[in-house]
Amino acid sequence: MRKVIIITVAFILLVLIGTFGYMILENTGFWMGMYLTIITVFTVGYGDIVPIHPSGRIFTVFLVITSVAFVFYTFTKITETMIEGELRGLYKRRKMNKEIARLRDHYIICGFGRIGKEICRILQEHHRPFLVIEKDEEEIRTLEELGYLRLQGDAADDEVLQTAGIERAKGLVSVVASDADNLYITLTARGLNPVLYIMARSSGGPGVQIKLKRAGASKVISPYSIGARRMAHLIVRPTVADFIDLTMRAGELDLIMEELQVGPASHLSGKNLIESEIRKKYDVIVVAIKRQDGSMLFNPKPDSVIMAGDILIVLGASEHILGLGKEM
Repeated sequence: MRKVIIITVAFILLVLIGTFGYMILENTGFWMGMYLTIITVFTVGYGDIVPIHPSGRIFTVFLVITSVAFVFYTFTKITETMIEGELRGLYKRRKMNKEIARLRDHYIICGFGRIGKEICRILQEHHRPFLVIEKDEEEIRTLEELGYLRLQGDAADDEVLQTAGIERAKGLVSVVASDADNLYITLTARGLNPVLYIMARSSGGPGVQIKLKRAGASKVISPYSIGARRMAHLIVRPTVADFIDLTMRAGELDLIMEELQVGPASHLSGKNLIESEIRKKYDVIVVAIKRQDGSMLFNPKPDSVIMAGDILIVLGASEHILGLGKEM
């Protein structure tokens, strides 16, 4: 934009200087002087009006030289801008592809609408690697401004998903606008990676959830249903709903609920809750334990044994949970 302004101002000044120069040296009127300047600048030379006085001819020579130099300068800047833009775009694409190629155990977010934006924000807050697949040009610009990894294209396309590293991904979240698109994305993703965790958005229409499950979705979420339940809980049990909301978004209390997996080399493996001293050392409450077979042990007793591969659902301050996570 700065270059455009400079070129525009320079052209206006050139025309005004030429116009007033001919008015003074050739005794022309304003419009006649401008006409003579324009055909001189653009080297048209109709021949219907030419400088008569020697001073006017000398002025024309300098005006032609200046005009040619200006035209060359303008074309140079236009070419430079185009080449720079192409090179910059090529560099950004290559850099983006290299970053995507390095991704491991990441999440692929299909769609950057209202739900997709919120998912990306939370993943970013929790430092989870992810990239977004989006078709809309305007949303791609928004993703670029936010600094998110992105791919422009159809998420139901095999090549796009392969470029996104679906074979290396930990999960895929399909939250595009229509159920049909989410179904196609789920089918394609499941075909490319049979063990991938796939979460799909549903409108809540009849039979949609069943079809998405058949297509290979691991989990089907209906935002309308969740929103309705959330509003109902705020009416029926508002304090419980507020407490859960606080623990899920680490609000003013700096209290969060998190899940931590027990590694095979963890010193907590084989110990019960009392022996682990989780509450004593980290001031963290173990709310539930999820076993490897998928069973869930809620409000575990003090003698409940922690085993390798278990997922502990804990409640506490974020820095305490972080400290516990280092021992897992």
